[in-house]
Amino acid sequence: MSLLQDTRSHAKPPATAAERPTLAWAEFDNPAAWVVAVILLIMPLIANGFFLIEIFGTSLILGIISLSLMFLAGYGGMVSLMQLTTAGFAGYMVAVFGVSASANISLGWPWWLATPMALALATAFGTFGGALAVRTEGIYTIMITLAIGAAFYYFTNQNWAIFNGHTGINTIATPHFWGVDWRSDIAFYYVILGTAALCYFAVLYISRAPFGLALQGVRDNPRRMAALGFNVNAHRVAAYAFASFVAALGGVLQVWNYRQVSPGSVSVGGCIDILIIAIVGGITRPIGAFIGALIFVILRTFALDFLVHLGERNDVGVVVLFRAIERAKLAIDIADVGVIDVAVNDVGNNVVAASLEILRLGQLPAAVGERAQFLQRQMGQPQGLGLMDALAVPDFLEQLVQ
Repeated sequence: MSLLQDTRSHAKPPATAAERPTLAWAEFDNPAAWVVAVILLIMPLIANGFFLIEIFGTSLILGIISLSLMFLAGYGGMVSLMQLTTAGFAGYMVAVFGVSASANISLGWPWWLATPMALALATAFGTFGGALAVRTEGIYTIMITLAIGAAFYYFTNQNWAIFNGHTGINTIATPHFWGVDWRSDIAFYYVILGTAALCYFAVLYISRAPFGLALQGVRDNPRRMAALGFNVNAHRVAAYAFASFVAALGGVLQVWNYRQVSPGSVSVGGCIDILIIAIVGGITRPIGAFIGALIFVILRTFALDFLVHLGERNDVGVVVLFRAIERAKLAIDIADVGVIDVAVNDVGNNVVAASLEILRLGQLPAAVGERAQFLQRQMGQPQGLGLMDALAVPDFLEQLVQ
């Protein structure tokens, strides 16, 4: 009997307790897994506040959000770029329903009411977005979910009544109960670690439950699954609902971590970062989301300092050029998937500003500097940089590095 047929409830009698899907305990036979678990548990004893929260805590939070993408892509074959958007939506709802410095916006609910409401609304938001995307496949799913993320980003930028515009909502209250400030470094670290562990084991369990096996069958051969009587779209929407809840948990932790939320929390670049994290860690295994997040956070935090140390004479030019190339690649990626020129112009402006800074330092040929100044004048026009000029940025960067 095939794997897909085994997932059907009427294919065989109900499983006994020993036969029911269990967690992948075989993975914990590896001593390295136990070593990592022990290190995570005793981390507050060996790490200071910066490494505890800004490195390991942030890695776990981003790992939770990336885990939601890994679940959709790895088990469902659906690459969603709106998982950070769902997390950011949950963060905004915590701020709107809870307590913050924006008393004219926040409703002032206690955290134990605001948080469940935020999770429920964010799950509904992500499920609705998933329902729009499940009838598409491949690049079209990516485009739809990216469009939802971009639309929400620009909406939060322009809406002042609910989201407080580009300023965002600051000084958001965090949980205090049982006489403990749960945002203090050690307490908050264990809250993050516990949430990450629950999400990780939940994904492992669901992947081996009948629903998870059916979802993997939908991923591999949706037509056959439909012929067997499975509702393909319903399974996909349910997968989005679960992934949205996981992402929403990450979003709540993120807003408690920074005590503020703004459009930058749901930027298009951030949505792509979540995809990068999932790919770097391995998009087919749940642990990969956390590995990729740790690598990403370490590089984001220390890479520029390393470049400055590496190039002592041209340190500023190297760092600025690194930033320029990074942002230019993002501009081209956005242009390739058809997002409006506004996003391209916004990123391209950083590229040109960086090149002009290198020119000022005397590290750029005059001809390239003239090109940079031309692009800067173009950005001063009402139409902005334009898509064709943005697509020419790679050639421009080749001249930068020669």
